[in-house]
Amino acid sequence: MKTLKTLAGALLATMAMGPATPASAHITFENKEVAPGATVKFVLRLPHGCSGKATTGVRIAIPAELTSAKPQPKPGWTLAIVTDDVRKASAETTHAHGNGATIKEISWTGGTLEDAYYDEFVFRATVSKTAANAIFVPIVQECKGGSVDRWIEIPAAGGVSDDLKYPAPSVRVQP
Repeated sequence: MKTLKTLAGALLATMAMGPATPASAHITFENKEVAPGATVKFVLRLPHGCSGKATTGVRIAIPAELTSAKPQPKPGWTLAIVTDDVRKASAETTHAHGNGATIKEISWTGGTLEDAYYDEFVFRATVSKTAANAIFVPIVQECKGGSVDRWIEIPAAGGVSDDLKYPAPSVRVQP
């Protein structure tokens, strides 16, 4: 019983201090950690719109550490991809789309996600066998009235996302 009271007290104290959310917690991935060489379902969590305005588009820049990217369609949204159309010789760096073209960007547009609601956007990709430390995935969030939030900042080597105003969401790479 004493342990339960201690736990409850600690929880109340934490709640009273307010949310201690780092800047990187705005847009996040469901995955916190990935393994090199693994094919992973990446679930991008979008908690709200831009300064109270509804989200109308989400663009994801696929970093070089992610290969074989393949987006999941989302009802009510138009899905588009941008490729580099360069043919790759290595099986690890060749994406499974359009005769070996590498997907560089995925976008969902035309839908409406009101600021009061939360949603998820999904793609799958293979983590490069040479990926190390963390993978940062720049995101651009487009909202009604031409408002845009660019979650594209990547910390310098050894830096932390908490120091950034618009940090790109990231996942840790297992050693």
